[in-house]
Amino acid sequence: MKAQEIIRTIEKEEIEKVAQEFNKTIPTIYVGDTVRVGVRIREGGKERVQPYEGTVIAMRNGGINETITVRKIFQGVGVERVFLLHSPRIASINVVRRGKVRRAKLYYLRDRIGKATRVRQRFDRSL
Repeated sequence: MKAQEIIRTIEKEEIEKVAQEFNKTIPTIYVGDTVRVGVRIREGGKERVQPYEGTVIAMRNGGINETITVRKIFQGVGVERVFLLHSPRIASINVVRRGKVRRAKLYYLRDRIGKATRVRQRFDRSL
């Protein structure tokens, strides 16, 4: 076996282990989708799940290191957050709506304001 194949098999095993351990399944996510990510937050001794909803503007890497960048507008200010998909800090990921885009990265949304940041909805892919 070559080194790349060995790394892929180890990553696949780790992804399956994390999925079983934390009882989570990750849906198929595309750039342009609106997602709701449940993030585990520890405050003092308590732990709670805080939802973070926004548009996926970028996806990076693959395997165990796969990340998505989610952008939302909060009180008139754009907020972007990068999530490691297979992290134990992520409680859940739900696709709210599918977006129809023709780019792999939607960084141009950073320069847009108001209704110009909307992404057309896609109906041919299921949620």
